[in-house]
Amino acid sequence: MQRKIIHIDMDAFYASVEIRDNPELRGKAIAVGGKADSRGVISTCSYEARKYGVHSAMPSAEAVRRCPHLILLPGRMSVYKEVSAQIRAIFARYSDLVEPLSLDEAYLDVTECQACHGSATLIAEQIRAEILAETGLTASAGVAPNKFLAKIASEENKPNGQYVVTPDKAAEFVSALPLRKLPGVGPRTAEKLEQMGLQYGRDILSWSLAELSEKFGKFGHSLYQRARGIDERPVQPSRVRKSVGVETTLAQDLRTEAQCSAVLNGLLPELIQRLRGRPFKGLTIKLKFHDFQQTTAAGQADRISADILDSILHTAWQRAAGRRVRLVGISVSLSEETQIKQLSLDL
Repeated sequence: MQRKIIHIDMDAFYASVEIRDNPELRGKAIAVGGKADSRGVISTCSYEARKYGVHSAMPSAEAVRRCPHLILLPGRMSVYKEVSAQIRAIFARYSDLVEPLSLDEAYLDVTECQACHGSATLIAEQIRAEILAETGLTASAGVAPNKFLAKIASEENKPNGQYVVTPDKAAEFVSALPLRKLPGVGPRTAEKLEQMGLQYGRDILSWSLAELSEKFGKFGHSLYQRARGIDERPVQPSRVRKSVGVETTLAQDLRTEAQCSAVLNGLLPELIQRLRGRPFKGLTIKLKFHDFQQTTAAGQADRISADILDSILHTAWQRAAGRRVRLVGISVSLSEETQIKQLSLDL
């Protein structure tokens, strides 16, 4: 049976909640994020702010520079979680197969849903109408035969719209799709693709899986399949957590490896608390530099020791090439073992 997948994505979720609760903000450039003078980062912003080039993950200081009249709000996570719970309750009326991706977006498999005569298009319209009626917020939707196409489609008519990719139109849709819109294609990959003369989905079709894998490694397989509209991933109501991590953005840039080591050791108590004794099989250290480029270094380990941390950090630090460090993070890959072991510390 052909799957019917809906991807629902709330429109500027955090900012929209703030505008809903304070109508005086309507029509103004607002953003939710940290303070501009303390290394804050934008979580989301209104569409009025986006006209000035403000976007999520942008440093708040840069956002204010681009939009001097930007209204910067600290955010109310407890309220956002409450609204998200309302939205998920609406999803549950239509399917048990709901895979939340974050507080403001989710996949729904409505293949077996009999509402709206089984029409996924009408189901998506009805869900969006109920979200608006019950929360006062707008949502956009993508309807397609798989998750990849549904997610891309949900961006086509934002805000407060939806787009349908029927099975017979999937190949045509992907053929004209800019490759930079594919999940996993960042600025560097997009640049590499363009240098190879690859800009749209249709440009990939003449490349074999072996050729793409040679050029892009594991991502080559994803390119090959997505350019053909293939995505066999099921909607998963619950996902196994594969890693646990913690990171911090520094008030002042770090200039030495020793400073990074001190910050890492300061993060360990919180990491240990989040692990809750679960066994793990690998450590990863993340450094983000002052130019916002970042690197990660990893090593196999089932315990945390000073030697292991120093070794992995040294590998990451070598890539700094004189750059200052603005963010330090550490994460562990969780073991598949079901038996809970006591975390071993050897510091």
